[in-house]
Amino acid sequence: MTETVDVYRASLSADPSGFESCLSPEERARADGLAFPRGRARFVASRGHLRVLLARLAGGTPASQAIVAGGTCGQGSIRFNVSHSGDLWACAVAVGREVGLDVEAVDPDRKVSSLATRHFSRAEADALAALPAAERTAAFHRVWTRKEAWLKARGFGISVPLDSFEVTHGAGDARLLATRPDPAEAARWTLRDLDLGPGFAGCVAAEGEVREVRLAK
Repeated sequence: MTETVDVYRASLSADPSGFESCLSPEERARADGLAFPRGRARFVASRGHLRVLLARLAGGTPASQAIVAGGTCGQGSIRFNVSHSGDLWACAVAVGREVGLDVEAVDPDRKVSSLATRHFSRAEADALAALPAAERTAAFHRVWTRKEAWLKARGFGISVPLDSFEVTHGAGDARLLATRPDPAEAARWTLRDLDLGPGFAGCVAAEGEVREVRLAK
C-alpha cells in the first residue's frame, strides 16, 4: 500500500478521434448508443484518457487494459476513480487502497441553501446556514465533494443517502465526522481537498492514512 494518492487531469474537449482505437468493443457499443454527438465525444475522450493513463502506470497498450468494474487494473493492485465536471476530467490513482474522487464546477447561482436542506444532514445544513452568505457557495461545494468522494470510495453510489453521514465544511479541514450505523468507519478514511484552481472544487477519499495527495502530470 502506497502512502500517496495521485490525481491526474485532462480536458474532455480534446479531439476524441485519437482515442477510438483504444476502446473495448463494449465501450464502442456504448459510445455508438449515445444520441448526441457531444455526449459521445466526451464519453470517448473520458475512456480514452483513462486507458492511456492506465497503460502509462501499469504497462501495456491503452487498448489492452483490463479495466474491472469498481475501478481496478494491474491485477487489482491499482485502484482508480474518475470524475468529471464541465470540461475537466480527473482520475485519482492509489495502490493497494480504495479511493474515491469527486470534482465539481462551482456554480455561483446554485441554490445552495435549499440543496443543503434537502440533501445534507441537519447538522451540515445548519452549519452552512450559520455562515455569512458570501461563504456558503464555497462551503457547500466542499461538503458536496467530500461526501461524494467518500461514497465513491466505498462503492455505494446513490444507494446511500447523503444525509446518513456527516463531513466537515471548513476550508483546509476535510474529515468524516460521523458514519452510521458504524461510527468507527469514519476513522478508516482520509479526506483531502484538491486545489483545482478557480471555478472548481474537488476532494479525494482514500482508505487508511495518506501522507500526500499529489496533482500529477
